Amino acid sequence: MRQLVTTLTTALSAVALIAVSTGTATAYPPTPPDQTTARQQLAELTVRSEGSMNGYDRDRFPHWSNQSGNCDTRETVLKRDGSGVSVGNDCYPTAGSWYSVYDQQWVQDPSEVHIDHMVPLAESWRSGTADWSDSEREAFANDLDSQQLIAVSGTSNTDKSDSDPAEWKPANTGYHCIYARGWINVKHAWGLSTDSAEKTALSNMLDNC
Repeated sequence: MRQLVTTLTTALSAVALIAVSTGTATAYPPTPPDQTTARQQLAELTVRSEGSMNGYDRDRFPHWSNQSGNCDTRETVLKRDGSGVSVGNDCYPTAGSWYSVYDQQWVQDPSEVHIDHMVPLAESWRSGTADWSDSEREAFANDLDSQQLIAVSGTSNTDKSDSDPAEWKPANTGYHCIYARGWINVKHAWGLSTDSAEKTALSNMLDNC
């Protein structure tokens, strides 16, 4: 299985205390490496044209895996990324709210919260995971140690689909710096490639840091 780079941090907040009129969201994925490190990592990514989608199926990326007790990966992210979250014996939230940093919207119903793969599974297939084993792909799809998973609104996640940063960016421009740093770190940690347009877009996003 691919080894995550040791520079992955364990901090629980990528954006600390995002104040909005209806409350405060304090938990997000681990903070990505800083801008300087991100540029170094971007320079180290293999640049090549995207591979084909031949053989792709989301079932080749088993998720959501069990994490702790009755909690699977999705429920773990819902607890981590929400505000005022309480859960039942089955680990499903019974209360809470979720701030979608992509589009600056609060979501109150956990069933309407999407867990976004920052580097979409289809994008990862075109960037290298097509050659992995299903167990490696499962680890990637359930990665809680990097910035790969984040709770967002269904609207923003559907809008993003399997696009890379050359094709889609969060509507919240203030998040572009962290988004680029996180995307780069995930690809670097898992040894995935980038195409030239994607690399240019990421570099431009880092200019906003």
